[in-house]
Amino acid sequence: MARRMAWIWLIVGGCFEVGFTTCLRFVDGFRNIPWTLGFLASVTLSMGLLEVASRSIPMGTAYAVWGGIGAIGTVIVGMAWFGEPATPLRIVLIFAIVACIAGLKLTAH
Repeated sequence: MARRMAWIWLIVGGCFEVGFTTCLRFVDGFRNIPWTLGFLASVTLSMGLLEVASRSIPMGTAYAVWGGIGAIGTVIVGMAWFGEPATPLRIVLIFAIVACIAGLKLTAH
């Protein structure tokens, strides 16, 4: 049960990583206070949840999964809301990252 919760916390932490990278686009040198506060809250929660998850999941696996969720989520947010290209190659590479994350989860003991 604790291990399952660790994976849930890790996934939620990865989602907050997407939050802080999205906020980072708007902080304007940390002069835009609302976006800066969103960034600080998201990064704090993201890192905190990574730390909690890494108590039960090997750190290398936890960090790779957390970073992969953040990277994939950030790319998807960029394509969906900021007009970044959604080329077939980018989509294939996103699926490759997902496959690697799944592989790490399956091999974590």
